Amino acid sequence: MIYFANALFSFDTGYAIWVLISMVVFLYLMAKFAVPPIMKALSDRETRIKDSLEAAEKALAKAEEISRDNEKALKEAEIQAQKVRKEALEDAEILRTEKIEKAKSDAAKILDDARRTIEQEKKRALTELRNEVAELAIKSASLIIDSELDEKKNKKLVDNFIKDLPNN
Repeated sequence: MIYFANALFSFDTGYAIWVLISMVVFLYLMAKFAVPPIMKALSDRETRIKDSLEAAEKALAKAEEISRDNEKALKEAEIQAQKVRKEALEDAEILRTEKIEKAKSDAAKILDDARRTIEQEKKRALTELRNEVAELAIKSASLIIDSELDEKKNKKLVDNFIKDLPNN
């Protein structure tokens, strides 16, 4: 062991020259063949990383722009939906008002028609009643005054009687 410790601290010039020559050759070969591909790979990697970062930044900017556009479109859609809802409510109110007015108009027409029909029926009934009264009066009068008046005078008498009746 002591020999090994002495060998570590002893200096051999020939051996040092060979180590120096080997080191220079090694460094030359490394600089000639190994370092350029490594540097190219590092440069390519750096370029890819830069491109990836730029692409990520562009994608982020695009995503933010799309997000803003989506928010704007959402707000516009909400405004449009509120407008459509408001128009639908207004249309429904107008339609309801029109239906109410039409129903009122129809009801008034039905009432007027009913009143006219009632009035016509009343007039017809009164006319029939007058005719029946006239006939009854004629029959009664003819029975009472059978010999005194003829039918023409009777009819004239009844017509005058009917004209004198109040018009109800």
